[in-house]
Amino acid sequence: MSTTVSELAGQPAPHRLLTDIPRLITAYYTERPDPSLPAHRIAFGTSGHRGSSLECSFNEAHVLAMSQAICAYRARHGITGPLFLGFDSHALSAPAFASALEVLAANGVEVLIAAGDEFTPTPALSRAILVHNRGRETGLADGIVITPSHNPPDSGGFKYNPPNGGPADTEATGWIETEANRLLEANLAGVKRMTLAAARRAATTHEFDFLGSYVADLGNVIDMDAIRGARIRLGADPLGGAGVRYWPRIAEQHRLDLTLVSDEVDPRFAFMTLDWDGRIRMDPSSSYAMQRLIGLKDKFDVAFACDTDHDRHGIVTRSVGLMPSNHYLSIMIEYLFRNRSQWKPAAAIGKTAVSSQMIDRVTTRLGRKLYEVPVGFKWYVDGLLSGALAFAGEESAGASFSRRDGSVWTTDKDGIAPALLSAEITARTGRDPGELYRALTAELGEPLSSRLEARATREQKRKLAKLSPSALKITTLAGDPITGVLDRAPGNNAPLGGIKVTTANGWFAARPSGTEDVYKIYGESFRGEEHLRRILAEAQSVVDEAIA
Repeated sequence: MSTTVSELAGQPAPHRLLTDIPRLITAYYTERPDPSLPAHRIAFGTSGHRGSSLECSFNEAHVLAMSQAICAYRARHGITGPLFLGFDSHALSAPAFASALEVLAANGVEVLIAAGDEFTPTPALSRAILVHNRGRETGLADGIVITPSHNPPDSGGFKYNPPNGGPADTEATGWIETEANRLLEANLAGVKRMTLAAARRAATTHEFDFLGSYVADLGNVIDMDAIRGARIRLGADPLGGAGVRYWPRIAEQHRLDLTLVSDEVDPRFAFMTLDWDGRIRMDPSSSYAMQRLIGLKDKFDVAFACDTDHDRHGIVTRSVGLMPSNHYLSIMIEYLFRNRSQWKPAAAIGKTAVSSQMIDRVTTRLGRKLYEVPVGFKWYVDGLLSGALAFAGEESAGASFSRRDGSVWTTDKDGIAPALLSAEITARTGRDPGELYRALTAELGEPLSSRLEARATREQKRKLAKLSPSALKITTLAGDPITGVLDRAPGNNAPLGGIKVTTANGWFAARPSGTEDVYKIYGESFRGEEHLRRILAEAQSVVDEAIA
């Protein structure tokens, strides 16, 4: 079945669909999760634990338990440096920040927080960890980002970044999840806590200038002189997120002709247009959610937006409007590896298994090594940190890349740097990224991609997650010989949690949904719309047969 698009998609949110913020905050403090119910337990996915206080999946008890579990994890691993603590503009983020600080301070953890309760983008926190730890072997820092990313206004999220600065790996999140759920089951016995006023006054709590230090360092990643010299007009939409005060500082400090489309911060996000399913999401890669900036495209040479914690980007050009994520990833790679002379010749390009095959073709033409991994930015952290990877991106508009001198910038996704790179690209080439992608397809072929969902029971999803290549009785796909059937990523041999089938002209990947009784099929073709339809239809048929 295809994904059904709501008739309200792309429209302003009607009042009846806006989140009741007082009710949401009240539920955070008053609702008590029942750890015997799976939906009430703590579960770290690819980007930490997420939930809603209205569904008893993100409440005060969850945050207290996770914070105490992280204190135990730090002690267990000898992490004795400061913990950088940041939060975004979702309504549940500020209460969760307060709860976390109460526990961290009571445990004697040195905590660095933004002055004046300023919102903190994920990349600013990742960078702060790396800068602190540079050259150190002891007293290492780590961090917590309180954000559900681009998710709806009633969502809360909690993510741990260890001393490598990136999203915690499965071993770390598994341990923290287990310990936090044990504390939940014990009715929080063993959780140390003090009042918020005492936590703020604690000798271990200090302010840190995330904003100033991040913005000052941006010139080491982006060629600000080129942007400034070309006098191009830029538009930035923070989508009411954590970077709302970063963009004016960037414009001022680097002397850019940059217009902030809106500085409104509203926990209901009532200014957003509705996403594909009729819900509010601050997703800069969704044309439905990005209607405001798309409507302004002709006012700027290039414009961009970031999601709520500013770890994802969306690029809007005069030539094509909002660029699909895979298109811009390809252009970033093509541009960066031709214009960063100090990058190591052996530095590789990271992509996820469900990203465009155009990236493969660009990488081959550049003579670079491709590092293909499962979905999840955590797989890139070590490579970005060591310099083995100079670029890492994922199909959902997340990316990070090296500084201009080839050293590490962030090991978590950064929406701000890719957004500003679109300005550098436009300034130095005289064409916007949309025009450059058109030129790229004329040389390397034009891929079409789509995604659909198919029904699957919990047992069928379990079978799909562990499906072996031998279970697929298939030698061709949409008329082309199959070149590979993968259940593990070629880059790091990690399980894909599904299956991927490739040919010279296209591919499909199938993965079970983590939240619904469906599985997702991603497909791409370099031979047109009809060929893509054949790929998706054959994919669903062969997967259904394999998991029946």
